[in-house]
Amino acid sequence: MGVNLSVEIGKLKLKNPVLVASGTFGYDDTYEELIKFERLGALITKTITLKPRQGNVPPRNVETPSGMLNSIGLQNEGIEDFIKNKIPQLRRIKAPIIVSIAGERIEDYAELAKSLDRVKEVGALEINISCPNVEYGEEGECLFAQDVYMTYGVVKAVRETTGKTVIAKLSPNVTNIVAIAQAAYDAGADVLSLVNTFFGMAVDIEKRKPKLGNISGGLSGPAIKPAALYMVYKVARAIKLPVIGMGGIISAKDALEFIISGANAVAIGTGNFVNPQVYLEIISGIEEYLKKNKLTDVKELAGTLSE
Repeated sequence: MGVNLSVEIGKLKLKNPVLVASGTFGYDDTYEELIKFERLGALITKTITLKPRQGNVPPRNVETPSGMLNSIGLQNEGIEDFIKNKIPQLRRIKAPIIVSIAGERIEDYAELAKSLDRVKEVGALEINISCPNVEYGEEGECLFAQDVYMTYGVVKAVRETTGKTVIAKLSPNVTNIVAIAQAAYDAGADVLSLVNTFFGMAVDIEKRKPKLGNISGGLSGPAIKPAALYMVYKVARAIKLPVIGMGGIISAKDALEFIISGANAVAIGTGNFVNPQVYLEIISGIEEYLKKNKLTDVKELAGTLSE
């Protein structure tokens, strides 16, 4: 029995629900010899900003129990370089391209969206308002995604600037994830992506110093999966938008938990560093699960959690 793995998130039609998360596959053909891009549901690029960013001081990665901390700080060459040099490379990738964007001000996001709206290779924009490794706003007091009004403002500015699918990437570092998701929905987001990494740190007890140069960073990997899964469940029940679930997915079982809990698609992050072929195993595992349970379409599975 054949099964249909295709899904739609906003205007994007994907051949399957398995994406690779921002920051884990770069934004070019780095993995070209390791994977078959045509098998991916979509690729989400490394986050792009208006101007080049050097990122945070090293060390910027630390392994932790069942996970990792990173404090890259959105290092990138800026939007001009992305359009001039990275887009030609992305043309060779036979998978939908979702570009992750970030800014220090609401106006930055709008300008980025305007620049990318004219690039036909870009299928959607992921608004990264939730990276825990950079400061946002003039005061830098909190992430945009930690405030309903700022979330609304950024999403609305992007929505008014582009006709492409708008994905709001939310932070788990909040007291009420549903309220933030509602603000993104009200502002015109087409899709919600959750969750980004959790605040965390690690200490070298011999030196009595933080292991990260930036002191704190974002925790990812299997350690965060239960919390991420709960947030996806809460948001999917409350907000009528497609959800991309992420957070510690390293197997088909993990991905299926997110889909059953309400996610329409899933994104693989830290798992790519451990096994660049993990996305293939997850796609195959989802297909096998559907056949075993006599389901013909993955969309029949989304949000079927029995309470």
